Amino acid sequence: MTDTETAGTDWSSAELDLIVADYFAMLKEEQAGETIHKTEHRRLLMKLIQRTNGSIEFKHQNISAVLTRLGLPRIRGYVPAQNFQGAITDAIGRYLQVHPDPIPLFAKPLAGFADSQLLFEGAPPTARPISEGARNAFERVARKFDPALRDQLNRALGAAGEELIYERERQLLISADRSDLAKKVRWVSREDGDGAGYDIRSYDPSGSERWIEVKTTRGGSTTPFYLTRNENEVAKERPDAFRLYRLHDFSQQPGLFTLKPPLETVLQLEALTFHASLK
Repeated sequence: MTDTETAGTDWSSAELDLIVADYFAMLKEEQAGETIHKTEHRRLLMKLIQRTNGSIEFKHQNISAVLTRLGLPRIRGYVPAQNFQGAITDAIGRYLQVHPDPIPLFAKPLAGFADSQLLFEGAPPTARPISEGARNAFERVARKFDPALRDQLNRALGAAGEELIYERERQLLISADRSDLAKKVRWVSREDGDGAGYDIRSYDPSGSERWIEVKTTRGGSTTPFYLTRNENEVAKERPDAFRLYRLHDFSQQPGLFTLKPPLETVLQLEALTFHASLK
């Protein structure tokens, strides 16, 4: 099949709705641990829309880019193609309007959970720029489908991320021949509640304390997150001890990067709420 009739033309809303629905169908299969057959999915799509195999595959990569920015998991085989247009973001917004929970909100990682000490750790990422039109469309969808708030409210996801880091810290200390310190690692938020301003009290092999705040998402490494005033104050008061651990891609193969104070040098912090009381 060729797409001579549509070559060089913009995708219609109907075409975009079809390919977005197809993408989410594959994503659900992958998240359930099933093998997805991308070639077959593209073949079936080509029967419905007059586009080439390569054009469909590239549009799937555009969808991956938008989902990554929205803090949702993406299909692992479709690497994000960042030069997407606003129309594909609007189509994703239409899908999420009808399917606000497009995939289960929580699942343990498909791999690597038991081997927590082998968790991949990388450098903090930087968000890639997008065109003004794509940014405006993305912001419209993000306001309705706030990835940071969704992660913040998902207590099961947060607890699983903390558990992963708690076990990893203990295993790293044991591997460093500091079993004495491993026994002292505490899951503070579970044992004492959330008031400490961090989740886990750990140590480096020299014995220095590490106050670890864990932020977990099933989305990509650039997914935004909420930082409470208390957490930010603790980071300022104890910059020597405080560390922010960002867990991402949690439902697949989790990755990690670490931030240390001053957080303002690497994070853009925006005040979103006010404490209000009657005068």
